[in-house]
Amino acid sequence: MQTSVQKMQSSPRGETATSILQAADELFGEQGLEGVSVRDVAERAGVNKALVFYYFASKEKLFEAVLERYYQAHRAALESAFNTDAPLAQKLHSLVDAYLDFIEQHRRYPSLVQSLVVGSPAFHPFIQRNLEPMFRFTEAALVGLSPEKGHLAARHFFLDISAAVINTFTWAPVLAPMWGGDPLAPAALAERRQHLHWLADALLAGLTRSPG
Repeated sequence: MQTSVQKMQSSPRGETATSILQAADELFGEQGLEGVSVRDVAERAGVNKALVFYYFASKEKLFEAVLERYYQAHRAALESAFNTDAPLAQKLHSLVDAYLDFIEQHRRYPSLVQSLVVGSPAFHPFIQRNLEPMFRFTEAALVGLSPEKGHLAARHFFLDISAAVINTFTWAPVLAPMWGGDPLAPAALAERRQHLHWLADALLAGLTRSPG
């Protein structure tokens, strides 16, 4: 089954650009931005190095193109899950499910982003531009329930849910000994999903109960 990012790999620039993107995605996920050269990408894609520069201009622009596909697919997954007529609690469960499913299918994505947040400040504006639509989506979802400022503002809920999902995957290698097994095994992820549903319910209950 194709993942949402794989479905986006066909590019108006053609199959060569798609092959380069896929190779770059794999290599950056394995070694990070600094550990990969344009030559590495070209060799993995089976193309001449000059073609990488022709399509993407630089290694940094290529990295941005890789992440842009993830951001686009991520936004689409969350919007599709939330844009229904279901009650808010059910919509929040769907949102959690869509978030978990997306990261489970694209496990390189959170590590790629976090490596830039920590080690590459030059990429921060790019990350901010792509993160802001999801942040605004959270604000819109909670309009009328969450105040604009203070400890119950939507920005906290955005961070609560995103961190709870992403850390499930980025912390998994070090959690295993404490967890008593692989935190990303199917049964463990099913348990984690149940907990995140409970967390969403608790957050919503606290929000509707509190005057702020």
